[in-house]
Amino acid sequence: MSTDEEYLRLASADNFRDVAGSGYATTDGARLRTGVFYRSNDLRLTDDDHGRLGAIGLRAVIDLRSPTEVDLHPDPAVPGAEPLHFDAIGIPMERMSGLERREDAVALMDDVYRTFVTEDRSRTAFGGVLRQLATGGPQLFHCSAGKDRTGWVSALLLHIAGVDDPTIESDYLLTNARSAASRARVEAEIATHLGPDAVAVYEPTLVVATEYLDAAWTAVDRHFGGRTSYLRDGLGLDDDVLGELRGMLRVSS
Repeated sequence: MSTDEEYLRLASADNFRDVAGSGYATTDGARLRTGVFYRSNDLRLTDDDHGRLGAIGLRAVIDLRSPTEVDLHPDPAVPGAEPLHFDAIGIPMERMSGLERREDAVALMDDVYRTFVTEDRSRTAFGGVLRQLATGGPQLFHCSAGKDRTGWVSALLLHIAGVDDPTIESDYLLTNARSAASRARVEAEIATHLGPDAVAVYEPTLVVATEYLDAAWTAVDRHFGGRTSYLRDGLGLDDDVLGELRGMLRVSS
């Protein structure tokens, strides 16, 4: 097992992985470079995993969570890594608390992904994250579960690098397998506090689904006329930033 593979299996951050996978292929026959950008769920790390994370040599740890989420579980300091915060809109807790039907949970998640595209605060956050990442790796970005806000940033990076949509979708859905252990703990808490029947109601908010990602891409097309305009006009990314990201993520031929 390689060093990178070991880092992608932090026991206490089960959705921690390399944005590039094992080196995804691009549509023009190139491959992605590993060890540049990492993604994760929240960093409630064991001492051993904290040491492994510190050994990567991160330049920055980018936190996409709300101030309330940050206060609840602050990130540990990582030697050499600058802590940065970009507050993107996640799942609104006031809507979560009122869920009674599974279909309402699915509709909530569709709305969350649309706000990634339509809400100024989210666009400001995602644009800021991508500009920060363009300053050079290795860097880590994360939210709470590492699936929605983090998943969207990762999908954008893979698109910028030239990865096709089926691969982007497959990587996005990998969250469901990688975060099974942490999801089971949340489901147990739901069953304890709200009853066993509530687990099925809330389950759509605990996973990723193709429908959610499609809701965001559809909003991109509807509101910006396509991904290029979303990146440039919606997120404010210029040719230099997009070129830096693309160059860092792709292995030179």
